[in-house]
Amino acid sequence: MLEIRWHGRGGQGAVTAAKLLASAAMRAGKNFQAFPEYGPERRGAPVQAFTRIDDEPIRVFSGVAEPDVVVVLDPSLIGKVPLASGLSDEGILLANFDGSPQELREKVGMEGGKVYSVNATAIAMETMGKAITNTPMVGALMKVAGALTIDQVIDEVRAMFGDKLKASLVDANVEALRRAYEEVKGE
Repeated sequence: MLEIRWHGRGGQGAVTAAKLLASAAMRAGKNFQAFPEYGPERRGAPVQAFTRIDDEPIRVFSGVAEPDVVVVLDPSLIGKVPLASGLSDEGILLANFDGSPQELREKVGMEGGKVYSVNATAIAMETMGKAITNTPMVGALMKVAGALTIDQVIDEVRAMFGDKLKASLVDANVEALRRAYEEVKGE
């Protein structure tokens, strides 16, 4: 089972990213869970969301305490939230960060595991004209953790957003997804 913990701020799309990935997993015939963890926070407050994906039925119904992957949508959370909490020595930290993975590791204070960075904010601004980093981070996640192919996620982006957004915005989200998939850097 792949367990993912998403960190973002209210309004940035962490919950949407968790649901997008779960919907793509469903379309691919996998078992999944996606759920947020937040209270009465407002836009801008730190939030967490979770995704589980497995080929077998998922019989765990709690939050993700020991994630395989932690995805950080907002770089302002780095150094303020215990992002590496619960990650094993084989765990993956993937963050929207404009520095190197080594710089990210130092800022987070992470000793083991794998660290990846991608400048999702720049990608989002260049492709969509807004600093909404959820779809680029999903693209980067597909590169570093797999679970699904990039094409399966692109199909789900088109299906999920096709009726809600203009075609040009759907295409911009797909471009952001692909760019992050190609531009993510690891140690």
